[in-house]
Amino acid sequence: MDRLYAPWRMAYIDQPDKDHPADGSGCIFCDKAAQDADDRNLIVHRGARAFVLLNLFPYNNGHLMIAPYRHTARLDDLEDAVTLEIMALAQQAQAALERAFHPQGYNLGMNLGAVAGAGIADHLHLHIVPRWNGDTNFMPVLADVKVLPDALENSARKLREAWGERENGSGGRSVE
Repeated sequence: MDRLYAPWRMAYIDQPDKDHPADGSGCIFCDKAAQDADDRNLIVHRGARAFVLLNLFPYNNGHLMIAPYRHTARLDDLEDAVTLEIMALAQQAQAALERAFHPQGYNLGMNLGAVAGAGIADHLHLHIVPRWNGDTNFMPVLADVKVLPDALENSARKLREAWGERENGSGGRSVE
């Protein structure tokens, strides 16, 4: 396959301007991090400097995002400790995804700036997309529908449980 078209994503991309004031007010990442509602906000893990949540517009089941608590759009604005924690959380997220969903591969990446495809350009975040052989299908292209085999709430529960397995003796590094 030379090209993968996902026109269903345009409904998200074409939303009104999602930029927010520099203080983070109105930012979904800042708002969700400040609330005590992790289940409702699909936050699967909180670190000292960053947190992990499911994407509301996922490419696949288990599509995670890691965002720093600090509101910034620029990678070079992050302190080294925050950058290190984001990468350590990416490692932990991969291990949790392995236990919960058994993917065959991953895409990890950041879209920095609206022109680069960032839907929320004012608060950087790292995407972790689990992949399976043949996981692209005709539904998004022909029917403007994305088929996910599990509800986001179930995915969040599975990932929290898998994260807990890691923290309760399955090895791995701590970032705190």
